[in-house]
Amino acid sequence: MPDTALDPQIAARLKRDEHGLVAAIVQQHDTREVLMLGWMDDEALHRTLTTGRVTFWSRSRREYWRKGDTSGHVQWVKGVSIDCDGDALLVEVDQVGAACHTGTRTCFLAGGELPAVVGAAEVEA
Repeated sequence: MPDTALDPQIAARLKRDEHGLVAAIVQQHDTREVLMLGWMDDEALHRTLTTGRVTFWSRSRREYWRKGDTSGHVQWVKGVSIDCDGDALLVEVDQVGAACHTGTRTCFLAGGELPAVVGAAEVEA
Protein backbone atom coordinates (compact mmCIF):
# COMPACT_ATOMS: atom_id res chain seq x y z
CA MET A 1 0.00 0.00 0.00
CA PRO A 2 1.44 3.46 -0.91
CA ASP A 3 2.35 5.90 1.83
CA THR A 4 -0.41 8.51 2.20
CA ALA A 5 0.97 10.57 5.06
CA LEU A 6 3.32 13.52 5.05
CA ASP A 7 6.76 12.69 6.43
CA PRO A 8 6.56 13.47 10.18
CA GLN A 9 9.86 15.39 10.07
CA ILE A 10 8.44 17.70 7.40
CA ALA A 11 5.07 17.99 9.17
CA ALA A 12 6.83 19.02 12.40
CA ARG A 13 8.49 21.96 10.62
CA LEU A 14 5.22 23.46 9.33
CA LYS A 15 3.47 26.33 11.08
CA ARG A 16 -0.11 26.15 9.86
CA ASP A 17 -2.84 28.77 10.13
CA GLU A 18 -6.01 28.15 12.16
CA HIS A 19 -7.39 26.05 9.26
CA GLY A 20 -4.31 23.82 9.07
CA LEU A 21 -3.02 25.52 5.91
CA VAL A 22 0.33 26.86 4.75
CA ALA A 23 0.79 29.42 1.96
CA ALA A 24 2.43 27.97 -1.15
CA ILE A 25 4.08 30.47 -3.50
CA VAL A 26 4.40 29.04 -7.00
CA GLN A 27 7.33 30.17 -9.15
CA GLN A 28 8.48 29.23 -12.66
CA HIS A 29 11.69 27.28 -12.02
CA ASP A 30 13.86 28.72 -14.81
CA THR A 31 12.73 32.37 -15.09
CA ARG A 32 11.90 32.82 -11.36
CA GLU A 33 8.59 34.45 -12.38
CA VAL A 34 6.08 34.37 -9.50
CA LEU A 35 2.96 32.72 -10.87
CA MET A 36 0.44 32.37 -8.08
CA LEU A 37 -0.30 31.69 -4.43
CA GLY A 38 -2.18 28.62 -3.27
CA TRP A 39 -2.85 26.88 0.03
CA MET A 40 -1.73 23.45 1.17
CA ASP A 41 -2.51 21.26 4.11
CA ASP A 42 -0.42 18.22 4.98
CA GLU A 43 -2.16 15.99 2.44
CA ALA A 44 -1.83 18.51 -0.42
CA LEU A 45 1.88 18.91 0.36
CA HIS A 46 2.32 15.14 0.53
CA ARG A 47 0.65 14.73 -2.88
CA THR A 48 2.82 17.52 -4.32
CA LEU A 49 6.02 15.97 -2.96
CA THR A 50 5.21 12.44 -4.13
CA THR A 51 3.43 12.78 -7.50
CA GLY A 52 5.36 15.40 -9.49
CA ARG A 53 2.22 17.54 -9.87
CA VAL A 54 1.09 20.43 -7.65
CA THR A 55 -1.97 19.83 -5.46
CA PHE A 56 -3.69 22.55 -3.44
CA TRP A 57 -6.50 22.75 -0.91
CA SER A 58 -9.32 24.94 -2.21
CA ARG A 59 -10.58 27.11 0.62
CA SER A 60 -13.72 28.07 -1.31
CA ARG A 61 -14.67 24.59 -2.58
CA ARG A 62 -13.25 22.81 0.48
CA GLU A 63 -11.60 20.11 -1.62
CA TYR A 64 -8.25 19.15 -3.11
CA TRP A 65 -7.48 20.27 -6.64
CA ARG A 66 -4.57 19.35 -8.80
CA LYS A 67 -3.52 22.21 -11.03
CA GLY A 68 -4.32 21.44 -14.67
CA ASP A 69 -6.77 18.56 -14.28
CA THR A 70 -9.62 20.55 -15.85
CA SER A 71 -7.75 23.34 -17.66
CA GLY A 72 -4.77 21.42 -18.99
CA HIS A 73 -2.52 24.12 -17.48
CA VAL A 74 -0.34 21.70 -15.55
CA GLN A 75 2.31 22.57 -12.99
CA TRP A 76 5.15 20.03 -13.03
CA VAL A 77 7.08 20.10 -9.74
CA LYS A 78 10.78 20.97 -10.06
CA GLY A 79 11.46 21.65 -6.37
CA VAL A 80 9.80 22.50 -3.06
CA SER A 81 11.36 24.54 -0.24
CA ILE A 82 10.15 25.58 3.19
CA ASP A 83 10.95 29.01 4.58
CA CYS A 84 12.94 29.55 7.77
CA ASP A 85 9.81 30.00 9.90
CA GLY A 86 7.93 27.03 8.42
CA ASP A 87 4.91 29.15 7.52
CA ALA A 88 5.37 29.33 3.74
CA LEU A 89 6.41 27.03 0.92
CA LEU A 90 8.10 27.85 -2.36
CA VAL A 91 7.02 25.48 -5.11
CA GLU A 92 9.19 25.69 -8.22
CA VAL A 93 7.39 24.40 -11.29
CA ASP A 94 7.46 24.05 -15.02
CA GLN A 95 4.16 25.77 -15.83
CA VAL A 96 2.29 24.58 -18.92
CA GLY A 97 -0.10 27.31 -20.09
CA ALA A 98 -1.70 29.87 -17.80
CA ALA A 99 -1.22 29.70 -14.04
CA CYS A 100 -4.19 31.97 -13.25
CA HIS A 101 -7.83 30.92 -13.46
CA THR A 102 -8.41 34.09 -15.52
CA GLY A 103 -6.27 32.61 -18.30
CA THR A 104 -3.22 34.81 -17.75
CA ARG A 105 0.29 33.52 -17.23
CA THR A 106 0.48 34.82 -13.66
CA CYS A 107 -2.20 35.74 -11.12
CA PHE A 108 -0.43 39.05 -10.49
CA LEU A 109 -1.25 40.61 -13.88
CA ALA A 110 -5.00 41.09 -13.46
CA GLY A 111 -4.72 42.82 -10.08
CA GLY A 112 -2.05 45.19 -11.29
CA GLU A 113 0.65 47.05 -9.44
CA LEU A 114 -0.21 49.11 -6.39
CA PRO A 115 1.16 52.62 -5.94
CA ALA A 116 4.24 52.29 -3.78
CA VAL A 117 7.18 54.50 -2.97
CA VAL A 118 10.24 52.91 -4.52
CA GLY A 119 13.11 52.65 -2.08
CA ALA A 120 16.80 52.55 -2.71
CA ALA A 121 19.79 51.67 -0.58
CA GLU A 122 21.76 54.65 0.61
CA VAL A 123 25.30 54.79 -0.69
CA GLU A 124 27.85 55.65 1.98
CA ALA A 125 30.64 57.99 0.95
